[in-house]
Amino acid sequence: MAVAKSIIAGDARIDCWYTKDSEKYARLYPTVSAQRGGNAVTTWSWGPGVQRVPVLAGVHDVSYSADWVYIHTSGLASYVMGPWYNDAAKTRMFPSYPADTKTTYRIPRSPAISSTKTLTGLGPIGYFVNGVALFDNRDAFYFDGKADVRGEGIWNRDAYVNEGITFDAGMAHQARIEYHYHANPIALRYQLGDHVDFDATNNRYHERATKPTRHSPILAWARDGLPIYGPYGYSDPMNAKSALQRMVSGYVIRDGKNGTKNLALTGRASLPKWSERAYHVSGPLRTSEFGPNVSTWAPLGRYIEDNDYLGDLGKKQGVDFDLNEHNARYCVTPEFPSGTWAYFVAINRDGNSAFPYNIGHSFVGTPTGGQVRNINEVVTTSFSVATRLHASEETSGNDSVSLVWNPSEGGHYQVKRE
Repeated sequence: MAVAKSIIAGDARIDCWYTKDSEKYARLYPTVSAQRGGNAVTTWSWGPGVQRVPVLAGVHDVSYSADWVYIHTSGLASYVMGPWYNDAAKTRMFPSYPADTKTTYRIPRSPAISSTKTLTGLGPIGYFVNGVALFDNRDAFYFDGKADVRGEGIWNRDAYVNEGITFDAGMAHQARIEYHYHANPIALRYQLGDHVDFDATNNRYHERATKPTRHSPILAWARDGLPIYGPYGYSDPMNAKSALQRMVSGYVIRDGKNGTKNLALTGRASLPKWSERAYHVSGPLRTSEFGPNVSTWAPLGRYIEDNDYLGDLGKKQGVDFDLNEHNARYCVTPEFPSGTWAYFVAINRDGNSAFPYNIGHSFVGTPTGGQVRNINEVVTTSFSVATRLHASEETSGNDSVSLVWNPSEGGHYQVKRE
């Protein structure tokens, strides 16, 4: 990798990464008892999640070229992660802890908006500004006509509905070692000052009951180079002086209200129009393609296709709801005063996550970004935790000089006299 001289770039895709805590070790609560006692650990081992030596949290390096922004990240949050369980009673441990993914990921600096939309796909579809992976709204299982099996189909399980019980206080869990968010990244939002409070006694984050006082910050960048903001934006999408409001999702459950079919009565015998477009399905479903009947085992909301897009039901974006079927809109933001396509985190009035959560099932732009093994071009370094050393000299009256700096946790330093 060739590296050019470090300069300040003045581009949100370069400047907005959360590096405030990048000099701290990643920590987690391995169990509820550890959480109650405030006993976080910096090394751990459970399932494939093994961290034998401490590792720094979050984004370690940010660099860029004319076309790309590159980040290198451990994939681990700087707030205390965990614990994770498979049941509400917290008696069955989640099968793994997270660990350092040593990921290099690139984001395009000049997004291309295409009329042909691309499905999000499984695995990372972008990265949050704290270096944690963004996954889409599915949990990698679908109904194949007989049972829920791993993979992708036309009845895809909703991760928040089916796996939400396994999320930690930060609203994340891991796929093997890869810590990631499917929905509202509330702990990150707290770190960024986005209208969230934290109860340290119970290790719980919650939405403030008061009205927001500022536009939500950028929380993530998707593979297509577009930003994902928190849930609060301008009421008039093209007027930065308009009132702030919560961005209302364009999706509703298919329960017979708002012009939807009632799947509890009709069965899962049809897809919503947004998924017909996404999956290129036309005409009625074959019986073999039906989803399972609504039941205790398969309650309404189990699959992402249990949701309908209001724009297909005669409702109007900007009047009845704010975000389109991709969970985005074109608008002005503090970072883009001339306008940009942007995604927004979707939450309900009570602060709980709302479908489709962070991003819809397809991108607004062309998703040319992704993970890379090496950086094969000349880049400029914007941030590097390895070289962040704020040193200054302090001279006393007895002809002595003291060096003062802010060290990285676990860092080793050598002072030489020449």
